[in-house]
Order: sequence, then C-alpha cells, then structure tokens
Amino acid sequence: MTRTTILWHRRDLRLSDLPALTAAREGGAVIPVFIRERKVDALGAAAAWRMGLSVEAHGRELEAVGSRLVLRSGNALEVLRALVKETGAEAVYWSREYDPVSRERDAEVKAALREDGVEARSFPGKLLWEPWEVKTGQGTPYKVFSPMWKTMKGEVPGEECPRPRELAGPTSWPESEALEDWALGTAMRRGADVVAEHAVVGEKGAQQRLRDFVSDRMHNYPKGRDLLAEHWTSGLSENLTYGEISPRQCWNAAEGEGSETFRKELAWREFGWQLGFHFPRIFEREWREDWGRFPWKDDERAAEVKAWKQGRTGLDVIDAAMRELYVTGTMHNRARMIVASYLTKHMMTDWRVGQSWFADTLIDWDEASNALGWQWVAGCGPDAAPYFRIFNPASQAEKFDARGTYRERWLGSGETAASYYAAVPESWGLTPGEDRPAQPVVGLEAGRKAALAAYEDRDF
Repeated sequence: MTRTTILWHRRDLRLSDLPALTAAREGGAVIPVFIRERKVDALGAAAAWRMGLSVEAHGRELEAVGSRLVLRSGNALEVLRALVKETGAEAVYWSREYDPVSRERDAEVKAALREDGVEARSFPGKLLWEPWEVKTGQGTPYKVFSPMWKTMKGEVPGEECPRPRELAGPTSWPESEALEDWALGTAMRRGADVVAEHAVVGEKGAQQRLRDFVSDRMHNYPKGRDLLAEHWTSGLSENLTYGEISPRQCWNAAEGEGSETFRKELAWREFGWQLGFHFPRIFEREWREDWGRFPWKDDERAAEVKAWKQGRTGLDVIDAAMRELYVTGTMHNRARMIVASYLTKHMMTDWRVGQSWFADTLIDWDEASNALGWQWVAGCGPDAAPYFRIFNPASQAEKFDARGTYRERWLGSGETAASYYAAVPESWGLTPGEDRPAQPVVGLEAGRKAALAAYEDRDF
C-alpha cells in the first residue's frame, strides 16, 4: 500500500544526496513543495533574487523526473496543514535548518502535525555532520576551529543518497502559485541581468562546477586561493547556500593534491553552523561579551560607510572588491577579509553594518558563515584573528594582486569595470572616472592609529 508524502524544500534544492527525498520515496508518492514564508521574505535583495532562480531551476529538475514543484506562500504550518487536507498526505518530511528562527518554526510545525496525526520527520542534508555529533573530548561543542578540524579531517561523512531517475507523484496534483507572481527580485534595485551573467544556477550547474574545480584547479588551491585576480577557488559557496549541491558531495569528490585545504574550508563552514546552533548569539551579538562595550560607530548613513558600500573609498583594492560584489553578487574570499577589516578597524564601524550589507548584496549569503566571518575579522568573534591585527589594504594588494590585474579589472576602462555602472542604481549618481576621491576617506595610518588606541582601552 502506497502513501503520499509532502517533501518540504527549503535550502535543499536538489535531487541527489538528499536523505529526506530518499526516505519520502520509500513511501510511494511524493509532493515536493516550496513555501514562501517569513524566512524567505526576510532574505536580502540579492539572496531573494538568487533564491528565485534556484527554485525555478529545481522545478525544471523535478519535471525531468516526472514530478513538479508546488509553490505556496504564507505561514508554513498553515500551508502544510492545508496541503495535507487537500492531498490526503500522511507524512511531511524536510531537511533540517539550524538557525534560531528556523528551529523554532520547525519545532512548532513538527509538534502540530504530529498532534494532527501526520508523520512529521526532519533529516540531515545541509551539513557534513549534525551539530550535536561533533564534540570535544569532554562532550562539549567546539569553540575553537583547529581542534575541531583535527577531529573532522579523519572522519568519513558516509555514502551519498542516489539521485532518482523517476519520482512518483500523486494521482491529482494540488494547485501551485506562479513563481513570477512572487517577484522575488523586486528588491534587487540594480542590474540583475548583469549579476545573472556571473551566477551558476541549479543542481546541474553546481555538479559541473565541482567537476571543473576538482579536475582543473584543486591541485593549486592551497597556493592560488588567495590570488585576487586568478580563478583558483571553487565558487561552490553559491550552490551550497541554496542546497543545489551537498557538502558531502563536495567532500567526497575532493581527492589528491589540494584536497585537504579544500575540505578544511568545508569544515570552516561546519564550524560556523556548529556555533550558530549551540551559541545562537553569534548571529546578532559579539561572541566576546566584553566587546559589547566597544565604541563601534553604527551610523549606516555615514559618508565614509556610504563610500565603502559604493566602492569609492579612494583605496583601489577596497573599491575593486566592493564593485566586484555589486556586479557579481560574490567577492573573492581574501577580498572579503580586506574590506571587512577596513570597515571595522580603520573606519571603526560596527561589524553588523557590514554583516547587513553583505546579507543584502551577496548571492552566496550564508547566515552562519557571514556572522562568523565578520566577527572573526573584527576581532570580537570565536577563534578570531588577534583583535589587534589590522589588515593593511595596500600591502594586501601588493601581496595578492602584485600586477594590479584585479584592481584594473574593476576600476579600469574595460568592459568589466564598465559593468559596474550598468549595475548601480541611478540614484547613486556615480560618473565613471569622477566618483572616487583623490585621498582615502579614512587614511591607512590615521585609521590604524585610532583603532590601536581604542584597543588599548581594555575596559570597553
């Protein structure tokens, strides 16, 4: 006797290596559903736009195996209850999320559906290991990355779940809302068509991106990943964000030279979510409590912050990186550290200002990685760089962009630099060649001295 299971998709928009899907198929008919609920509506402009592309691509993947993606909007529990009533589904399955809002929502949904007599089950799929599985020798969560990595690197994350060739559906499908009516890109007040040229969307694109990286670039990943102008990174953060590929697939594909360094980056992502699960304050408050008294400046409308966001600080590598972000929706990881250091240390601006801007502009935005990264650079986070370490943008550019190729690419007269002006809102009023100051909005030496002076006051 077959039954019908609703598969509630969130950030797991793929068919391969998806435990929730594998379990749902065992019961018979599967109804894949994506709900536009409060977590989706809370996404930043770029992330919401990119989520729409991912949902669209996953719908096509489902159609290729004889299924479809049902779209509904509203309160998650109310939507799921309505679908259960419409379809006679006996079970609702989903992949776990680990942020506080999702955990609260999922606990409410699970309890209510079970009270209704519906089987409600959650499954792994976002991480290599569940946050409660990786522990110190004392049985506590890791607060420092290095010992966690020593534990993780010798582990095997298990076999991947197979991708279905066909997916049985119900005899009668429930109605679906139209994705275009959701207008997920409405807040994207910039050249979405420009950003789209740089995105790699969907499960097939993610799998090809992984194959290309492993075969062509991973061997030089340890040395090349910090070079700003060269393409040695995997780019898979974008696809991991929407679950178009699983971290287990990435881990298992990494073999040979460069594989350990790549796996270590996957482990850093795990570290962020471990912390987010066990210590959710990391999303909003300084990890080191004494830093809650640090005299950050938090005016997002300040002239120097506006210049930072718009890529016109007068520092070439900072402006190049911020323009790369606005045009592509991503930024080289080394550049992320440089621009974050300049904002939080030279500018003495609250790390949450940068965190918020990245949340609005990154298409690979990951809640835990973003919070961990900003706190790590600002010096107030777990396992942070020494709080007194201040990246020098000039020396960083000299070291990681020795020929100036990266800076020329985004600040020069070529097509790539010109694409920035096609992407920015007209309200910014920027004119090519005339929008950057002759002197930095915050000088390197002056900014460094001010930061060091503030750090000397350990009573903050």
